[in-house]
Amino acid sequence: MTDEQDWISAPLFDRELALRASRVKLVATDVDGVLTDGGVYYSDVGEALKRFSVRDGMGVERLRNDGVEIAFVTRELSPIVARRVEKLKVQLCYLGVSDKKAVLPRLLGDAGIDASQLAYIGDDVNDAGIMAAVARDGLVGAPLDAIPSLLHGVHYRCRRPGGYGAFRDFAEWILDLRAKARAQVGNGQSDQQWGGLS
Repeated sequence: MTDEQDWISAPLFDRELALRASRVKLVATDVDGVLTDGGVYYSDVGEALKRFSVRDGMGVERLRNDGVEIAFVTRELSPIVARRVEKLKVQLCYLGVSDKKAVLPRLLGDAGIDASQLAYIGDDVNDAGIMAAVARDGLVGAPLDAIPSLLHGVHYRCRRPGGYGAFRDFAEWILDLRAKARAQVGNGQSDQQWGGLS
């Protein structure tokens, strides 16, 4: 097992989770195994179909309505994924990424944010490096059917498997935490203390 597969994020109290969620400006996601069920249908001319959940699409919309943008980070070079990006109007998309941790500085630079303003959801060993880096200051999650080494290290274990609403579940968790942070600000706690969330 590599160090990246071995990471476990420190358990965080609800207050710290809400504080981190209040700072989130971008949710980055793997595609296969998170937005899809990991299955691919092939024809004699190559990749033909991937299954996406419309509920996950609504999760993208709900995050965006709360001021949070979305990025796709995947090792696949798929025209099907490119079509999904177009449909969801995702501005940041990184296709053909074999080392996701290495693309993190570029992702942060393109989004104009730092790591504390990022959340990431992934499901397999190729997500471990970026998730370990994001977990230090941001938030990380994994679908119900992610590999065990990832499930042990995340801040949130989704109740749904990849392709069946896992991204929506992660999105709703973040939105709920952001609502709790707003409520704390409404109760007289410093807006600065809660990451400037308004």
